[in-house]
Amino acid sequence: MNYENTVLYRCTSSRKFAIGRSKKQMIRLSELPVGKSGVISMFEKDAIHLKLMEMGCVPGERVKMEKKAPLGDPISISVAGYQLSLRKTEAENVWLDDIL
Repeated sequence: MNYENTVLYRCTSSRKFAIGRSKKQMIRLSELPVGKSGVISMFEKDAIHLKLMEMGCVPGERVKMEKKAPLGDPISISVAGYQLSLRKTEAENVWLDDIL
């Protein structure tokens, strides 16, 4: 499926949440290089979405990739003033934009 011009919004019939960016401008949290940061823009999968929001990962919050395990799983990010470890499969459901 081509996501270049797709803009996703939260609605009752969708299992996605976004703040209005196209996926062309975004990358997954799991793809963020160590030392770089980005702003959470969109989630996929409601169960992960709720879990991450309870831990401070909300849309508009800046996250920084702190560490990755040698095989890429798990990862350690800095968000909302604390360190959080996530599985790679969980990080694949978080889309970031405004990468620094």
